[in-house]
Amino acid sequence: MSLFKTRDWWSASVGEEEEFDHGCLCTANVDNDASGHDKIIIGSFQGILRIYKPDPTSGGSVENVMVEQAFKLPILQVEVGQFSSASESLKLAVLHPRKLAVFNVTAITGAVEHGSQYQLNLLYEHNLQRTAFNFCYGPFGGVKGKDFICVQSMDGTVSIFEQESFAFSRFLPGALLPGPIQYIPKLDTFITASSSWRVEAYKYQVLAVASDTAGKQEGQGIKSGKRVAADWLYNIGEQAVDIRYLEFLSLQPSLLVLGEHNIFCLSGNGTLKFAKRLEYDPCCMLPYASLADNSVSYMVAAHTKSLMVYQDVGLKWMAKTEFVPVQIRLGNFHGLRAGIVVLSETGHLEVCYLGTDPAVFVPPMVESRDLNYAAMDAEMARLTKHVKSKSANSVITPSLKSDDDLTINVHVSPNLDDISLATGLEFAEDDGVPSTTIRIQMKSRLVLEDVRLEINCPWPLASNQSEFVISSLDPNTPSETFVAIFQRFAGLPAHMYVQISATYTSASGGRRVTTTRASLPSKLVIKPVFPVKTAVHKLTIDTNRPPASLNDLFPDLLGENAGGQGAALGFQYFGGGPIVTVLASKTSQRYRLQCDRLEAIWLPMRELVARLNGHFRKGSAHSDFRVSFDGALPLQEYFELVDTHFEFRTGSDKCRELLGQRASQFRTIQKRLLTRFKDKTPAPLQNLDTLLEGTYRQILALADAVDENSVAEMVSANNLSSGTYLLNLLLKLWVDMVEEEFRVLETTLSPVVNASEEQGWEESVDAAITHLLRTVMARSAKDQSVNPSPLGTPPDTSKVKKHIALFCDRVGKGARLVDGLKDKKEKVIKMPATKTIVETNENELPEDAAPIDQVLSSRHRKAAAGGKGRKGRKESGGILQPLGLPQMDKPDAGVPDVLDIGGSLGGFQRNLPPPEDNESKRRIQSMVPDLDDMDDGMGMSGGEASNSYFPHQDGDDGGGEGSLYLKGSADNLRRKGNMNGELHETEEDNSGLLPSLPDGYGFGPAVDGDENSDEEEGGRFGKGGNEIVYAL
Repeated sequence: MSLFKTRDWWSASVGEEEEFDHGCLCTANVDNDASGHDKIIIGSFQGILRIYKPDPTSGGSVENVMVEQAFKLPILQVEVGQFSSASESLKLAVLHPRKLAVFNVTAITGAVEHGSQYQLNLLYEHNLQRTAFNFCYGPFGGVKGKDFICVQSMDGTVSIFEQESFAFSRFLPGALLPGPIQYIPKLDTFITASSSWRVEAYKYQVLAVASDTAGKQEGQGIKSGKRVAADWLYNIGEQAVDIRYLEFLSLQPSLLVLGEHNIFCLSGNGTLKFAKRLEYDPCCMLPYASLADNSVSYMVAAHTKSLMVYQDVGLKWMAKTEFVPVQIRLGNFHGLRAGIVVLSETGHLEVCYLGTDPAVFVPPMVESRDLNYAAMDAEMARLTKHVKSKSANSVITPSLKSDDDLTINVHVSPNLDDISLATGLEFAEDDGVPSTTIRIQMKSRLVLEDVRLEINCPWPLASNQSEFVISSLDPNTPSETFVAIFQRFAGLPAHMYVQISATYTSASGGRRVTTTRASLPSKLVIKPVFPVKTAVHKLTIDTNRPPASLNDLFPDLLGENAGGQGAALGFQYFGGGPIVTVLASKTSQRYRLQCDRLEAIWLPMRELVARLNGHFRKGSAHSDFRVSFDGALPLQEYFELVDTHFEFRTGSDKCRELLGQRASQFRTIQKRLLTRFKDKTPAPLQNLDTLLEGTYRQILALADAVDENSVAEMVSANNLSSGTYLLNLLLKLWVDMVEEEFRVLETTLSPVVNASEEQGWEESVDAAITHLLRTVMARSAKDQSVNPSPLGTPPDTSKVKKHIALFCDRVGKGARLVDGLKDKKEKVIKMPATKTIVETNENELPEDAAPIDQVLSSRHRKAAAGGKGRKGRKESGGILQPLGLPQMDKPDAGVPDVLDIGGSLGGFQRNLPPPEDNESKRRIQSMVPDLDDMDDGMGMSGGEASNSYFPHQDGDDGGGEGSLYLKGSADNLRRKGNMNGELHETEEDNSGLLPSLPDGYGFGPAVDGDENSDEEEGGRFGKGGNEIVYAL
């Protein structure tokens, strides 16, 4: 920042709402006055030409206007020179986009005191066939007492005008965009900057000789001519803003090139004298005569409203300007020599000089008074409290206005449709799948066009139509749309909300989105059945009121239990899902929900709590009704859901990696086969075709495994979402959270599980919980000082599980989730703890510091010691087997047995810890060798292999001569050993088959016998009975 400012000598405001740019300013004695004082010529893009004679003593800028004339065309550039052949006096040249005009400014002396009158007389004009960009002038060819004009068009063509006559036109090579142009009289050379960021020099004689213009008219449709060669080139590496020529007595001819970030000084032959790196964004420059010998002096104006004066590369002066100039000129005026004339883009014209008086603002003195520190502290406390209250109540998203362009109203019928509209079901249901119809009404404040309505249902629900397009929406006629919603897939819904979004174009032209959601009835996904007495998972909630009859709470879900006492009800999910039993105690104020799957309890639990609140809070007498949960949190079962989801995540990555390896191997084998086929002397294929076919089948099997794992990952994410909803509800009932804390809980332990390869649910929840543990729930300052670990995919789920357990433990001990709330009393955990909680500020909790045992039920501690928990029940169906996942009767089910990918690939062998999967890799590599080992087996021919990776089979097994394949059941193939690089088939029972997927998931059924498969496949590979033949 400069201490000094430019001193204003004279200023004027040029027009109103006019625009100016580089080339619109010129200073010269345009009227050829005997005094020799310069005038200021201004031309605007609006086509108005003004000539000023500055005089600060005149009293106003209006009196200084000599000429003001309006043209119908924009003015691109104005210059003054000897443009007339009849006189050597100065004339004014005005450049329009399609015209070049030369005027004579004459003065008519007045007989009265009003002064002289000035007129513009047109001498001649040239009509241009190409749109002009700028022009330069000078004594081209060394003429004396005359100035010719060179006009550069937008396509890079230069046209030479010898005053009243047109001379020639020429294309400059490589000219895509026009740039600044300058003429050097001493060298008779044109200097321009091309679009390739180079400064180029062209001799006038070269341009004249290369021209093939036949006539003297500007109708030059030049299409041919000699190629113009540049005299010299210099690469500046950036776009040139301006080019100026310096020729003074004490200085050799030099060129100043102003770039976007640098200033270059070149000699007349194109050699670099110096370069100056600019630390600002320049807008224009002006060289001037220097008093020192062999030094270049120039001024540069910047967009920071600064004017810098340089001598070579050294900064000599800096002053602030009132605006950002687009052009600078020097002028000699009456009372001021070498005044600096600056013009802004909006028409602010000023004549100034560089003064030495500092422009320092001195603030006025204020009255001193005694400070009341007590009053200041009280005011500060009041303001701090006000800021905190506003910050706590602030919202990130703006609230909806009442006058929105579009509003959506959704009405969900409490009753199901009499005739179900469910279509495209992916599962079978004996009693049929119900549906409900929702009515969507859209009201607009103004006429809207192209309104796109979308209905987003949670999986496994679907709608008969998910998208509507309304061409026009009239505000006087609301639009109504009816949509049927039903369950299409077999699975557990995470929530029962349908989201309706409408996208439209607002009146301002921008795209707007209006979104609303509606709650669906729970009987859309569950049906009443007889209650089940025994179950694996049991959750009990307490109330402070006598138990209500379940028949009164669930009148719409009674079914065959309508005649019962209302003490037990059973609900089953459609599609053969698990049965949830709800029990009401006759003697105590408790309700129990039990099911074989924890995540299935979520929806009935939510319905029970909501209906209890609605039942007991109808009257004011029961306004203090409260639902609580005093049992142990089911963390162990919840952690199994987390493990399942994480295993499918990691399995998807490993499957894709293996698929990429096999695809690369397949392409390499193809290249080798293509080389053999193109060879003029045929050579044995050495079983490359067999290797190609085996790799192709493995690619197909791996692709199927990726698809199956994706479906399984989606279903496990949905189950984890349901389990997270249930755990959050239990935590709320456990410590009686307020709504503000519950919102923070659902944001931290988020039930939204998105399928993302970059950032998964585990690391997001772990980061959120870690942040809470180190901020609001921190016990000491030491906990707050530790930096969190970087966000990345964890190797396992041990860290997130420990942090969730520690989080639940601190919530149970009375910690609050919102800053400013008073801590509650410690929640008494009825189950005895086997380990104490040790809280540390480390990212990784110690192994013996896991507080899981304090919040787990005793049943799961027994299961960990050898009882039958979820993992112990795998032999009877698996965790995800009942519905929504591929069949899990076997640990490795859900993927073709030819892969047998292993426990860590998608969790298909869930009873194993995540291994390195070396055994699975060796099994696959034994079937199709890697590329590095391929040359070892190339010594075979005609089906006879020595040290081959595949045993030679006889032709009666279904393969042709020379065919190599494995034959046997899926279990046999899994049990094949790899000894010394060869596969050895063991004599096993052929009872193991490829497991099939449930119907409705887009995957093929189990492999059955097909006696015609050998003939159909040409004897290459086949299957029969329970045998499966995998061609390699």
